[in-house]
Amino acid sequence: MPRSDEAEWWINAVYEAVQEIPAGRVTSYGHIALLLGYPKRPRQVGVSLKHLPSDPRRQDADVESEAEAEASSTPFFHSGNVPWQRVINSKGMISHRGPGSAERQAEALRAEGVEVEVDAMGEFYVDTGRFGWFPEVLPSEEGLDSEGERNEDGGDSVGSSGNELFC
Repeated sequence: MPRSDEAEWWINAVYEAVQEIPAGRVTSYGHIALLLGYPKRPRQVGVSLKHLPSDPRRQDADVESEAEAEASSTPFFHSGNVPWQRVINSKGMISHRGPGSAERQAEALRAEGVEVEVDAMGEFYVDTGRFGWFPEVLPSEEGLDSEGERNEDGGDSVGSSGNELFC
């Protein structure tokens, strides 16, 4: 079933926002939704990430050259260029999406230097006070007015530390 234009816009906006999360930092589904102007859509952020296509480079190991891999029907956004592992729930917990998914996400975060703790129930947690990334606006939108035009001053003063909000 083809996606509506609105659904396609939303999914692409989620992937673009997630691409802005710095390595070694995490944010919440709710914060991505808030940054996109839809604070009541954290579950839709999760659904979008759940349906993120796999990295074609991992699937096409038999393809002879990178150019051939790019020429094949490669999705623009995929798990190789959207750091899905950097999005966790608002409690700092890695959400389970299937067998072994939380373990894979924890391992990917550890590879970036994020400390992931395991509690007595086997749940994975990240200290969002230490590794959290919660800017007021996306870095790509700093200095933009309400119509998406760049302000004259560049507007780099808003949300510069990256930890002003937590959702």
